[in-house]
Amino acid sequence: MFGEHDIILIEIIPALICFRPQGERQEEIGLKNTIHLSIYDTEHISNIAKALSSEQRLKILKLLDDNVLNISEIAARLQMPMSSAALHIKILEESGLVITQPVPGIRGSQKLSGIKVDHLSIDLKPSYHTDSPFQTAYFSMPIGNYFDFEITPPCGIVSESRYLGAADDTSAFFLPEHSMAQLIWFTQGYLEYRFNNQLLKAAKTVEGIEFSFEVCSEAQGYNNEWPSDITLWVGKREVGTFTSEGDFGGTRGQQNPVWWSDTLTQYGILHRLFIDHGGCYIDGIKTSRETLDSLPFCQNNYLTFCIGIKGDAKYVGGLNLFGEHFGNYSQHINMRVDYTQ
Repeated sequence: MFGEHDIILIEIIPALICFRPQGERQEEIGLKNTIHLSIYDTEHISNIAKALSSEQRLKILKLLDDNVLNISEIAARLQMPMSSAALHIKILEESGLVITQPVPGIRGSQKLSGIKVDHLSIDLKPSYHTDSPFQTAYFSMPIGNYFDFEITPPCGIVSESRYLGAADDTSAFFLPEHSMAQLIWFTQGYLEYRFNNQLLKAAKTVEGIEFSFEVCSEAQGYNNEWPSDITLWVGKREVGTFTSEGDFGGTRGQQNPVWWSDTLTQYGILHRLFIDHGGCYIDGIKTSRETLDSLPFCQNNYLTFCIGIKGDAKYVGGLNLFGEHFGNYSQHINMRVDYTQ
């Protein structure tokens, strides 16, 4: 039986995996990253459970214990088809357990995979769900309701029924009907949103704030292998960056309107930023020491949330931000607040 505050701790074999392209700074992959989840992170836990439910994928994790390998090497060592190895790696990447990056080689670049984390914990009864009564409030911010922006083309904005303005023309973002947006894309820059913070001011304590959104990279048409470093800011302070692996297409987005072409971007990945008294976490991985106590949640009558691509990012691959009628998830930018009164 589990105790009142039991935590499931799954130890994935510690990995110090480095990509060492000749003449380049070595990049450490999976060095002491820890994923900490609560039982309420249902989607992320489901993705990890799916990744760990396959004997073949467990073999791949063991193989990548102290190796950095490409798909053909993984397939050869485990005696499986390359197509199967590629599918298993994709599932492991989506769960956050494995990372794949392109590395220059003698005969061109190749993609190498390594373990991304060394520990995974699941808190079955987070303290703020047991020690004190709490309430949860949800806020949905339509992606077209940005307060400010600064972007560079290629860019565009569409509603559920049509393009808003001309593609690659930033003036379209000033149109009054921009609030109708269901898909927004740009190459570099940011979008700023302002959430009402009346609840944050009135609450006795705030135990956690989570932002969730569907996003992917931005390429011409679509390109499933097009990395982009996407940065998040809360209260004008940077709280973390994650890498989108591609501009996803080839499979139609579940929410997309019928007029949207199959040759264009179809869907993104649902990402989550969670902030508590211990730090900021993107998809369960700690990305900043900023906390609920250090971030300026109540200085104004609003709380700012920004998403964008920095000009000095390693991968300036743009982004697509999805509304409730595009992509695979029927939602805009959602904010969840766990609090007590």
